[in-house]
Amino acid sequence: MKWVIFTFCLLLAVPVQAHQEKSLSPGNIRIDQRLNEQVPGDLVFRDETGRLIQLGDYFGSKPLILVLSYYRCSLLCPTVLEGLISSLRVLSLNVGEHFSVITVSFDPKDTPEIAATKKEEYLRRYARSGAAEGWHFLTGEEASIERLTQVVGFHYAYDAKRDEYAHASGIILLTPQGRIARYFFGVEFAPRDLRLGLVEASANKIGSLVDQVMLLCYHYDPTTGKYSATVLSLVRLGGILTVLALGTFMFVMWRRDRNLSSVSYPLLVDDSLQRAKDEEPPIKDR
Repeated sequence: MKWVIFTFCLLLAVPVQAHQEKSLSPGNIRIDQRLNEQVPGDLVFRDETGRLIQLGDYFGSKPLILVLSYYRCSLLCPTVLEGLISSLRVLSLNVGEHFSVITVSFDPKDTPEIAATKKEEYLRRYARSGAAEGWHFLTGEEASIERLTQVVGFHYAYDAKRDEYAHASGIILLTPQGRIARYFFGVEFAPRDLRLGLVEASANKIGSLVDQVMLLCYHYDPTTGKYSATVLSLVRLGGILTVLALGTFMFVMWRRDRNLSSVSYPLLVDDSLQRAKDEEPPIKDR
């Protein structure tokens, strides 16, 4: 009987080992772009205080930056968060005021206590007032984690030998309604790209006129996860600037002619009348 049980356990172990090797292969450690996909708002997590929340609680009026990491990570995850903070420091847009950041751990063993420690650390590095209300560090059960990572295309794997996760690096921009707007890959994020992405995700509700002009020149390239200039965009911008310049010139000239006609013409009339009066011969008394 013992040999039967032992053999049965071996048969069960083979598929598990094969699945583990497959999940750790480089082709399965990646981020697939799922642009315009809706992130489920009913997924339940815990915030850094231990309070149960739904992701939809953070949807509303502001765009969001979603960061998937795990808090025990000692190398890649801290590098991604540090790269994000470096870009955020350059922006005039503020966390909590113009947009929110949601950091979600994909390790079900992470706890709210660890999340609270991480939040304190990164808020101290960001060093802007009001950010505590807009930057959230979440933990959750495996079911919620799996659903979220599947929807956004984030593929990772657990390495039991090292007790760590193999995963790709990047951040995801969401619209205020929770739809996926942009992906930025790597550990460094160009402030210009991040700003333009946030402006677009907000449907131009944040940012400035300069940002909207920049978006005429630069377009998001899904293959690279960056904003790049296109020749057609530059031609369009050149045409718009030319029309604006001509319109401004014509308006200035029209105003100038109008001012000259309203000031000079009456003076000329008055002068001619005065000269005619002066040249008129005196009337002799009869």
